[in-house]
Amino acid sequence: MSLAQRFAAYSQWRHKVIAVVERFRKWLVEQDLSDAQTELRLSRLKDRIREDKLNVAFVAEFSRGKSELINSIFFADYGDRILPSSAGRTTMCPTELMFIPAEAPAIRLLPIETRADNISVSEYKRQRNRWHEVALDTSSAEKMQQALRQVSEVVRATPDEASELGFINKDGEKETGLEIVLGEDGKMEIPRWRHAIINFPHPLLEQGLVILDTPGLNAIGSEPELTLSLLPNAHAVLFILAADTGVTQSDLIVWREHIGGGHKGRRGRMVVLNKIDGLWDELRSEAEIEAEIARQSRSCAEILELNKAQIFPVSAQKGLVAKVNQDYRLLLKSRLPQLENALSFELIPSKHEIVREDAEVEFGEVYTQVRNVLEGRLQGLAEQLTELGDLRGKNKGVVEYMMGKIKAEKEEFESGLQHYHAVRSVFSTLTNRLLKDLSVDSLRALIGRRKEKMLAAHFSRQISGVMESFFIDVEERLKKADKGVVEIQEMMRAVYKRLTVEQGLRFSAPVAFSVNAYAHELKRLHGWCNEHLNSAVQLLTSEKKNIVQRFFSEVAAQTQRIFERANWDAENWLKIIMAPMETQVREHQLYLKRRLESIRRIHQASETLEERIEELEGLRQDLEQQITEVDHIHETLQVLLKLENLLVEEHGKETAEKAAKMVREARKAGVVKAAVKTEVNEPARNPAKAAGNPAKNTLSLA
Repeated sequence: MSLAQRFAAYSQWRHKVIAVVERFRKWLVEQDLSDAQTELRLSRLKDRIREDKLNVAFVAEFSRGKSELINSIFFADYGDRILPSSAGRTTMCPTELMFIPAEAPAIRLLPIETRADNISVSEYKRQRNRWHEVALDTSSAEKMQQALRQVSEVVRATPDEASELGFINKDGEKETGLEIVLGEDGKMEIPRWRHAIINFPHPLLEQGLVILDTPGLNAIGSEPELTLSLLPNAHAVLFILAADTGVTQSDLIVWREHIGGGHKGRRGRMVVLNKIDGLWDELRSEAEIEAEIARQSRSCAEILELNKAQIFPVSAQKGLVAKVNQDYRLLLKSRLPQLENALSFELIPSKHEIVREDAEVEFGEVYTQVRNVLEGRLQGLAEQLTELGDLRGKNKGVVEYMMGKIKAEKEEFESGLQHYHAVRSVFSTLTNRLLKDLSVDSLRALIGRRKEKMLAAHFSRQISGVMESFFIDVEERLKKADKGVVEIQEMMRAVYKRLTVEQGLRFSAPVAFSVNAYAHELKRLHGWCNEHLNSAVQLLTSEKKNIVQRFFSEVAAQTQRIFERANWDAENWLKIIMAPMETQVREHQLYLKRRLESIRRIHQASETLEERIEELEGLRQDLEQQITEVDHIHETLQVLLKLENLLVEEHGKETAEKAAKMVREARKAGVVKAAVKTEVNEPARNPAKAAGNPAKNTLSLA
């Protein structure tokens, strides 16, 4: 499968998973088994799968052919270059290519002047009026090229203006890798735009692909958000080198500081040795050319401390030409298909695993809760049928005794509910304490106090101390929140156990939650701050205002986003963790009420005994049918998840045979429709069509 085919298959799989979740949701409503929390959980799961993105970042110093590589992999169907690609710098600001369904195709450009504010790019994404917007005419490749050239625009600024925007440090030296070349007017060139977002209805982008094009060390150094958020969150990072130069000093800085350092063995980090066509020489034999490419690949692997298999020599320019001209031999020679194949096997399986685990956990917990309710009802019916069967031929005195016994059970249960209400009160107290520890408003107040202290500081040591105390404070908040989570979980486990022993209710383990992921993000942020801001070199060579600006526009802003996610996730967890107990208590109350009503009716008219037994038998059959149906929906999802897992493995015919066998078995069970067979056994003969691409003349290799 090509990258386009594999991505299309992955997108179709996601839609099928969403369809099963929606089928489950509707079934629960029809069977009167749903509630507000169940609706919330299933709706959130569908939204997460539907909005799932695959982020691919292209990182390189300038003139490495980065934009040309993006053109050749993703936009060759247009028969021309879409992104600007020429000698020198073509991408001057970080550029995100994505599809936003509710908006018309356009380029949004954030002016470079916004760097003077203490506001991050993420915050500016919420302020639409601060962006310059240019409509994008997708009917013409030429017009798109014209519009997209704006990401290459520069403006001239004085050294003071460049310093104000963070391009020059206080000693007049370059701060971010941008060359300081003053013209006769005493000005230098700086990027016109700080960030660009391109909304483009490309088939792969429509299916959730997001491409990040970075302009090299100058942007990575000047926009910490790239290293704090965008690059770490990318599912694949392609680091592009030039075959004629190999690993230069600036390449090595980018790799060690922002991509490869501390991430050895991490999936999705690939090195592309571009422009191998520069080594093609008619005066040398093919063997000599291959040996030269292999030597350069080995050299790059050794310098970057990678396995040679992670180095991909290609010619992006020749690959693009080959696709446009339908030149199969040239495409093979460009080696682009090997890179696309490796990229598809890096991207899809790892992303699929994340979605699969999320679906299994969220869906599985709701399924278990619903099944517990149904089994509880079934057990209750069985007990009622046993009681009523024992009343056959008995006098009214026995019936009265049974009615009194059930009344006593009901009163005992309602008396026990006092403990339940006490638990709710304690739970409310613990909830308020946890949300206070994760409070975003409280964090904003802390940020404001630290900012005042930093602005008032006169020495580097004082500034450093404020930054360190900030992290000590927020890390302590997360530690307290972690203790609060553990306390709530232990309390709920004890309550579940007590209700199980005393009332015979059915519970699975409480839904798990942890703040470890947020603590890990904060730790990484702390390390970045110590390396790039709170270091002796930075404090001595950078202007105080630049240090303060970068700390609060990036570090403090990132911390706030971490707490926003933690707070939101904690609130949803707190709602969910109480739901099983509330459901089981409500079910048990209804069960006791029904039992008492049955005995009362029989006490009033003995001839209703057989009618009631017959009625309960019918209800039991209905419950057994409901359990069968919910099990079938759960099995449907399990087969679907396992099926995709086989489809994305790289085991050739063996994998296809396994997948085909599973599909046949699933079809016999009525789980998967016949259409799936085509996806497994018969790769689309037209790769462009498989990707949903209207282009008819694309050359693509499976």
